[in-house]
Amino acid sequence: MCSQPNDGMVRVRGAREHNLKNIDVDIPRDALVVFTGVSGSGKSSLAFGTLYAEAQRRYLESVSPYARRLFHQLTVPEVDSIDGLPPAVALQQQRGSPTTRSSVGSVTTLSNLLRMLYSRAGDYPKGQPLLYAESFSQNTAEGACSKCHGLGRIYEVTEKSMVPDDSLTIRERAVAAWPTAWQGQNLRDILVTLGYNVDKPWRDLSKKDRNWILFTDEQPTVPVYAGFTPAETRQALRHKLEPSYQGTFTGAKKYVLQTFANTNSPMMKRRVSQFMLSTDCPVCQGKRLKPESLSVRFAGYDIADISNLPLKRLKTLFAPYAVDGSGPSRKALGHPEKIIVTQLIAADLVARLSVLLDLGLGYLSLERSTPTLSPGEMQRLRLGTQLHSNLFGVVYVLDEPSAGLHPADTEALLKALDSLKQAGNSLFVVEHELDVIRRADWLVDVGPSAGEKGGQVLYSGPPVGLRSVEASQTRLHLFRGGRMSKKIPRTAKGWLRLRDVTRNNLRGLDVSFPLGVFTSVTGVSGSGKSSLVSHALVELVAEGLGQPITVEEPVADDLEQTTIVTTAGEIVSGIEHIGRLVVVDQKPIGRTPRSNMATYTGLFDHVRKLFADTKGAKARRYDVGRFSFNVAKGRCETCLGEGSVCVELLFLPSVYAPCPTCHGSRFNTKTLEIKYRGKSVADVLGMTVDVAAEFFVEELQVFRSLNVLREVGLGYLRLGQPATELSGGEAQRIKLATELQRVQRGNTLYILDEPTTGLHPSDVERLMKQLNGLVEAGNTVIVIEHDMHVIAESDWVIDIGPGAGDEGGLVVAAGPPDEVAQVSRSRTAPYLAAALS
Repeated sequence: MCSQPNDGMVRVRGAREHNLKNIDVDIPRDALVVFTGVSGSGKSSLAFGTLYAEAQRRYLESVSPYARRLFHQLTVPEVDSIDGLPPAVALQQQRGSPTTRSSVGSVTTLSNLLRMLYSRAGDYPKGQPLLYAESFSQNTAEGACSKCHGLGRIYEVTEKSMVPDDSLTIRERAVAAWPTAWQGQNLRDILVTLGYNVDKPWRDLSKKDRNWILFTDEQPTVPVYAGFTPAETRQALRHKLEPSYQGTFTGAKKYVLQTFANTNSPMMKRRVSQFMLSTDCPVCQGKRLKPESLSVRFAGYDIADISNLPLKRLKTLFAPYAVDGSGPSRKALGHPEKIIVTQLIAADLVARLSVLLDLGLGYLSLERSTPTLSPGEMQRLRLGTQLHSNLFGVVYVLDEPSAGLHPADTEALLKALDSLKQAGNSLFVVEHELDVIRRADWLVDVGPSAGEKGGQVLYSGPPVGLRSVEASQTRLHLFRGGRMSKKIPRTAKGWLRLRDVTRNNLRGLDVSFPLGVFTSVTGVSGSGKSSLVSHALVELVAEGLGQPITVEEPVADDLEQTTIVTTAGEIVSGIEHIGRLVVVDQKPIGRTPRSNMATYTGLFDHVRKLFADTKGAKARRYDVGRFSFNVAKGRCETCLGEGSVCVELLFLPSVYAPCPTCHGSRFNTKTLEIKYRGKSVADVLGMTVDVAAEFFVEELQVFRSLNVLREVGLGYLRLGQPATELSGGEAQRIKLATELQRVQRGNTLYILDEPTTGLHPSDVERLMKQLNGLVEAGNTVIVIEHDMHVIAESDWVIDIGPGAGDEGGLVVAAGPPDEVAQVSRSRTAPYLAAALS
């Protein structure tokens, strides 16, 4: 099974992973092989689920069982044989580490080199002893500032933060920081027992009483008379009547800090955090390190300041030291060893930074936390590490490396991939971007459609040969000449004008968005598109409408959380024409396998009602709740509705096996006995959207929801597919489909961040039809986009740039696509002109 064919081919026989239909295919090594096909056709099942999974399995067979526990192991692929498969490295799309302590520097290991440089070759104050590298990390006890524990910020609660309106009484919830509902009432009742006046305005209470209520650490337990007036409570205490219960008091500050530190509920953590004031640590001034670590300098910078420089500036700074360890001034650093160390580390830093700059990441800094990075940026960071490692004879399996990339940045990516190939490696790339597909040495086109209607290899060979494969949807776009149709841009019905927007690299920007049309915001990666649209525009419009923004639940370690930057800027005019704001982003629709597309869209509510209305369900008096795997009466009690059970293996990673009782259905036997048109509720959740649409064609509400999901290109997904298995692009399209199901009233502003991510060009056309439908209904659609065909079909284009980071943040061009394509300063213009021709 592991023999190497001498013709330089990888031979796959009988691949049946997911929807693959027992396929045989031969793929060349030492080439750029691109796997194409519509979303859900089976490309990833072949590239990742079969080829990479088998390569990993073979490698892990040579590793000790104990060491295997350190790997995230894929399941053994369903395939008869694979010959000629070299070792493989997978670079998949995934969001950054959820913790703010993970950064660009830690992912690329550049921070480790920098700490060693400061330790061994830094300029120390006279008399200060040598510090080890660990002392320059905020994640170690040796380096972290003792005041803020390496967070850079301290958190306080004040009377003003906990009591925002001092004209209210305690009964009127003046102490806003206290919990709502019963627990808040309980604390107010306890204060009545303790003799405090809960009906006097807060400002009229004595300073002593206010301080005790807010800041005491005492927790007295007293009798509580629920529902009694203060006078009745005093009388009950005098007569020593039996209380409703004994209540324990907690001061507001103690409640806030304890809840923030100990709660497992992100919602609770977010609620109490609004009563905490966050300020830069007075000891380290937000730099997170101990004073002795910050006193060491290199090239005039302490390690915190140098880590905040853009990578482009960092390379320029270290380049002279890489040539001569004594640096640009050519002054001796002292000990010869210091010069040698400086030269060696600086040379390594410059080499690694050069690779990252070639990949278009020069605008990032080492301190940039990974939760703020896009999946494409994370993948390119890991790709940069691989390029520097100079491995030979490896298969690199990449998942849409062009995602989130401007065409100008895609050029840099293709050069990087080419250098990996020239070094003697193979590249297996799953991709939708036509520019990348055209550069392939070999294409494997999978299809013809998604899900059950896919899973076949339609073509395997040089790109030109795909032209004659009529079943291929990729062929239609790859060999299509020029623009499909000349579109006349719609006219704006009004303008939303923003002034003095300042956020990240945007500095006092004035910009106008047309209303009632489709607008694309373009620019190279890091130019400021997301800062303008996803952050500033969203926050300002939400504020103008008085509409709360639903933010992603932060993952916080005690007091560790990303600082929310307040946007400077204002809406000058146009907000009166917007009735509602809808942000359709790529954040997950749920964090556990219990969340899925059917539950998120509300579709499953209708399905459960259909099951509850069957004769069998009514005879047994089963209600709607019976058909939920989250409810005890309906779910399998062995796996508690998870569908799988964890099997602990000694010296091996824990594995998840289908539940032995329900066999993965998640429901108990009695629930599964109820059938709707011959199918159980588990059978329905196992259907793809396409299959379910045919099955429910006569149930108008269910069919309508399923049809919208199909129209946004999600026909291949299973209704019960766990949220944890969905890509960012899939999650975004599920949110869009959920929104499209609502009754359209017009005057809604829709904001989408790269909605075409992960979509085949044919699926992009279907998505555009839906978005244009929103505009025709009287709404405004603004997208951040890199797909030139989408931009060419827009009514208005706003190009941000001209470059990334400090070289961006300006409106380079604004107007209809034909006009923007002629602006010489725009890096988008030449690619847009090509799409329009």
